[in-house]
Amino acid sequence: MELMNLLQHRHSVRSYTGEPVPDDVLEKILQAGLLSASSRSLCPWEFIVVRDKETLSHLSRCRTAGAGMLAKADCAIVVVADEAKCDVWIEDCSIAMSNMHLMADALGLGSCWVQGRLRKAPDGRDTEDYIRSLLHYPEGYRLEAMLSLGVAASHPAPRSLESLDWSKVHKETF
Repeated sequence: MELMNLLQHRHSVRSYTGEPVPDDVLEKILQAGLLSASSRSLCPWEFIVVRDKETLSHLSRCRTAGAGMLAKADCAIVVVADEAKCDVWIEDCSIAMSNMHLMADALGLGSCWVQGRLRKAPDGRDTEDYIRSLLHYPEGYRLEAMLSLGVAASHPAPRSLESLDWSKVHKETF
């Protein structure tokens, strides 16, 4: 699929059929993350793949809102980074998330970016603390986000290029 076509078709998908994501497809999504551009090639990210249904259910309650789809996802990829390794770990993790998000769509899966950094769990803890207690990643590693993955229950229509808001583009000066 051509890149522009892929970008038009990619949507956040929050409803899944329950069918499993094949291991080889998950591996390609992880490869897309591992191939991501990174400042000074430091690659500060680490990916935690979660397939256990009970753990996914717990992850679905990591935020006050916006994470419920994780309970019905076949798996999730939690993206954390060693913040001491790179001063732009947030940007590097975001690039990896975007690559995996796009690869999931290119492979016919639904996915949704679930922001973790700077969010709160219903019990008042930071989402990061909630997830760290669940997944046991080391201190010094910071949570960026999670990518829910599953076979999409439906496929929204692609976005039209005619609907783009060109008022967001400025030339030479703002």
